[in-house]
Amino acid sequence: MMTEVNAPANSSNWVCDAIRKIEADFQRSADTHLIKLDLPYFPEIDIYLKDESTHPTGSLKHRLARSLFLYALCNGWIKEDTTIIESSSGSTAISEAYFARLLGLRFIAVVPRTTAKKKIEQIQFYGGEAHFVDRSDEIYEESRRLAQELDGHYMDQFTYAERATDWRSNNNIAKSIFSQMKYERYPVPNWIVMSPGTGGTSATIGRFIRYRCQHTQLMAVDPENSVFHEFYKTGDQSLTLDRGGKIEGIGRPRVEPSFIPGVIDRMETIKDVDSVGTVRWLENILGRKAGASTGTNLFGALMLAEEMQSRGETGSIVTLLCDSGERYLDTYFNEEWVKENIGDIAPTLEYLKKFG
Repeated sequence: MMTEVNAPANSSNWVCDAIRKIEADFQRSADTHLIKLDLPYFPEIDIYLKDESTHPTGSLKHRLARSLFLYALCNGWIKEDTTIIESSSGSTAISEAYFARLLGLRFIAVVPRTTAKKKIEQIQFYGGEAHFVDRSDEIYEESRRLAQELDGHYMDQFTYAERATDWRSNNNIAKSIFSQMKYERYPVPNWIVMSPGTGGTSATIGRFIRYRCQHTQLMAVDPENSVFHEFYKTGDQSLTLDRGGKIEGIGRPRVEPSFIPGVIDRMETIKDVDSVGTVRWLENILGRKAGASTGTNLFGALMLAEEMQSRGETGSIVTLLCDSGERYLDTYFNEEWVKENIGDIAPTLEYLKKFG
């Protein structure tokens, strides 16, 4: 992490000032919490949630947006009057709108019409504009078209997420997890569980594990109606779907360039009813709501914990609380919407009772 920015004589003063503002914002932000779940069902297995909802913009994507802006500034792609365009299901766009406002730049988010209303309101709160498309697979081309039309910069999180973040140290969620685990009963996690959206965070975590020669394994969990798991199994990069999934922020209808299967040790698909049921169950454990992608993550972690316990193993599992459920009051926490769009979560809730 930079502690001082000195502008070389041949550098743009505006770019250097923009980088300074982003670094100053980072210095004002504390690291996110690591929450240990109290689950008596697993006396010798500890499960943790890395709570990314406490970032200034309320989600894991705050880290990504910061990295993407720094990457684009240092590559010379963003200037003082550049319009920023991003394709997103909402959370990345909220975070990028925050940083665009910090730098005084116009920001346009290309989002599916099905994006949660609260997310759209938060994009607009930070001064961003929402540009809607009917289908989730249309966000890419429409973003490129707008960038060309407006002479702007398409941030393209799905391409640059895995390379914008320095997986060795700077702005690195993996380093944060291992540092915070230092004094726990089982300080080196047996597993880290991550649901890929761009694939950038799973790439960062997997690379860091290898770089530090840890014995931790990485499991990626995919929602329904996503191609990532099938790509992981087959290596077929041409895989596409004609519609996206219903768990916002994770899974994709195409294979994204930032998804790196080689750093993943295991992958599973989690049913949507299990994702939503788990996040509803988690509210009774934490006393607050989380987004459904957290349910995908946690269901995968509970699956691993049961397997470990059946083999008589001990250890720890870390997964992510990606964002707050307050963004989804009209969807995942609305009984009618869940019934119509997800299905019956009652069997999942019944299954989860035994854990706590």
